[in-house]
Amino acid sequence: MNDNDQAPESGLPTSPDALFARLAELGISVATVSHPALHTVEESRALRGEIAGGHIKNLFVKDKKGKVFLIVAEEDADINLKTIHTLIGGSGRVSFGKPEQLMELLGVRPGSVCPFGLINDTAGVVTCILDEALMRHDVINCHPLVNTMTTSIGRDDLLAFLVSTGHEPRIVAVSG
Repeated sequence: MNDNDQAPESGLPTSPDALFARLAELGISVATVSHPALHTVEESRALRGEIAGGHIKNLFVKDKKGKVFLIVAEEDADINLKTIHTLIGGSGRVSFGKPEQLMELLGVRPGSVCPFGLINDTAGVVTCILDEALMRHDVINCHPLVNTMTTSIGRDDLLAFLVSTGHEPRIVAVSG
């Protein structure tokens, strides 16, 4: 067992319970399932029979000038990292952000990247990009800041949550 599996909430700026409280304050209803720690899309596919809706992958990237993006797409979306910058408004090719920057900006560890992490980006540094194909789902499934749970949230409720964090998400067709 690694440190992330033992106590996922310890050391996080916002706990899953605090996230759920914020969602409740916004009048947003969600359903959450607990499960063993999931680190990859492949590991999470085992839950498909239990959790309906669109399942996501999240890319935490930065461009050549240091601008940071969170790209949220369907788990099996084909995203060309060599050209994505032209679709999202980046300056030059993007590369994956470092774990330290991920924790600093989104307050999550690798394997737990999710749009809910934008609750921690109070300075509005991260640009949120939602893939247009993902937004065709009525329900979207995200980790609630830790990879030992999956939270199902309505598409419009996810948008309302993101706006409440000060992040106006851009819906862009980023997958091929």
